[in-house]
Amino acid sequence: QVQLVESGGGLVQPGGSLRLSCAASGRIFSINAAGWYRQAPGKQRELVVAMTRGGTTKYADPVKGRFTISRDNAKNTVYLQMNSLKPEDTAVYYCNADVTRWSFTTGEYWGQGTQVTVSS
Repeated sequence: QVQLVESGGGLVQPGGSLRLSCAASGRIFSINAAGWYRQAPGKQRELVVAMTRGGTTKYADPVKGRFTISRDNAKNTVYLQMNSLKPEDTAVYYCNADVTRWSFTTGEYWGQGTQVTVSS
């Protein structure tokens, strides 16, 4: 069974930084495309950043220049470095990934979410 496990959320002051991690475990060969989404209270889930298998990225306008997605293929882990955090970044952050399983099939998975709170 494939799981995406997120970590790294927490409480941070405005202007601070956090790094989120999303580790894929189970019977997988690799992470293909991946992305981070977030959902603030009372709002719909929205895309923060998406990355293709080849590394092409697309960032949402509110986070451009402040957030950076990266990946470690050897560890099957995707990261989200968040700098210059603002109160409006407060949300539950979810990892999403398309993976290739040992069966050579692909599947899309979601992490359980990690809370990020930006407040003084």
